[in-house]
Amino acid sequence: MSAPQNSASWQYRALNALNPGLDYLSDALIELANEGHPVIAGSADLQYSNGLNKFAAAFPERYVQFGISEQNMVSAAAGMATTGVMPFVATFASFLGLLCCEQIRMDVAYCKLPVRLIGHHTGISLGFYGTSHHATEDISTMRAIANLTVISPADGPQLAAALKASVNWPEPIYFRIGRGREPKVYEDDVKFEIGKAIEHAQGSDVTIIACGIAVSGALEAAQALRGAGKSVGVIDMPTIKPLDRAAIIEAARRSKVLVTVEEHNVIGGLGAAVAEVVADEGIGVRVVRHGIYDEYSLIAPPTHLYAHYKLDGAGIAHVVRDALTRVS
Repeated sequence: MSAPQNSASWQYRALNALNPGLDYLSDALIELANEGHPVIAGSADLQYSNGLNKFAAAFPERYVQFGISEQNMVSAAAGMATTGVMPFVATFASFLGLLCCEQIRMDVAYCKLPVRLIGHHTGISLGFYGTSHHATEDISTMRAIANLTVISPADGPQLAAALKASVNWPEPIYFRIGRGREPKVYEDDVKFEIGKAIEHAQGSDVTIIACGIAVSGALEAAQALRGAGKSVGVIDMPTIKPLDRAAIIEAARRSKVLVTVEEHNVIGGLGAAVAEVVADEGIGVRVVRHGIYDEYSLIAPPTHLYAHYKLDGAGIAHVVRDALTRVS
């Protein structure tokens, strides 16, 4: 018999209700399963952190609890994919994108198996859990792997739409998602196309190109900057690989400066990908990469860390203003 819950105690499972954005993960997979898709879900002992406990309750025969064995989970998902099922496996992004890199490269991507890898609690969103749990290198690691698509949704609705859009995608996908407390950017019926950017506004002074949780802050910053008379564009770049090169080229030719924003090391991430496109095309526009500046992030509550690293609306606005002062 399980012990009764004490309302005054720290109840791990009850805390999941405070992460509404993660409901979209299970809800989308449940919808796909009900539509007849051969969805299999799995997690490395984190079903209450990523919300997959809801899928497990709905389809217990389709859920695999791998325990704390992330590398085995990825290899097993690759094996399952060879049988015709559609595996979606999830764990902390710091473990999936780094600890499991070898298994993702050789077992999944090299074989072009349609495994969906879901790295949650990305960037610095795990706060007090510390450096070992902060994922600020996973974009650079994952986008360097051939045959692997990389998607970083801005919120729960966009995550659900991306999961549904992945059904007929032939290659493996790494989904980079937050902790489920991100502000909603999109409505629940948002459309999603893999490889396409979402342009929220055009700007002649600056275009902010963001992904993941930074999209909300970018929109907030743009609003403040427009109030100061600046022409500010905002592009959400949820698919980091394959990148929407056309959207970047158009913005680079329109704006005086591009500012990329990501909850990730500025080396190898979204900013690097955008800069590569600009360099390839020979466009003379300044690119400012904003994120974690090649350091191990501090340990603190996520909200404090976002403010410290200028990844909230006010911080992004400050970075953009500084960038504009440097453009002749």
